[in-house]
Amino acid sequence: MPHPTPQALATSAALHKACAALGTRLFTVTVMDEANLITHRAYTSHPVEYPVSGTKPVKRDGWYDQCIAGRQIFVANTTPEFARYFFDHALITSLGLGSCINVPIFPARGAVLGTVNLLAEEHHFTSERLADYASLITRHHAALLDAMS
Repeated sequence: MPHPTPQALATSAALHKACAALGTRLFTVTVMDEANLITHRAYTSHPVEYPVSGTKPVKRDGWYDQCIAGRQIFVANTTPEFARYFFDHALITSLGLGSCINVPIFPARGAVLGTVNLLAEEHHFTSERLADYASLITRHHAALLDAMS
């Protein structure tokens, strides 16, 4: 995958800043490579633990069915809810994180191009916060689509 463009980095950085103000402690943007069943990290708040050069395997499991195939936000408010899907759950919890959301980014017609991934302490993603995060991501949606295309 080519390196993210300056515009893509600026979009991700602006969204990261806005999400951090709501309590997100780990923020990444990943781009889907459906053909090879991997994601490429295009932006990260934690370059040591989750470098931009990193990839993550994608399994056709419950997370995939909901987030990628179903184009729905995946929400896990406790470690056990995401541990079965994320091979790196021990690293996540070692950072003091216990909840996450993965927001699929896709055009009106077409496949998921990638995800915005937010992590925080357990039980962070209340329905009120989810609405706030959804609003932020919606405001950046067009730029995220451009960045992932």
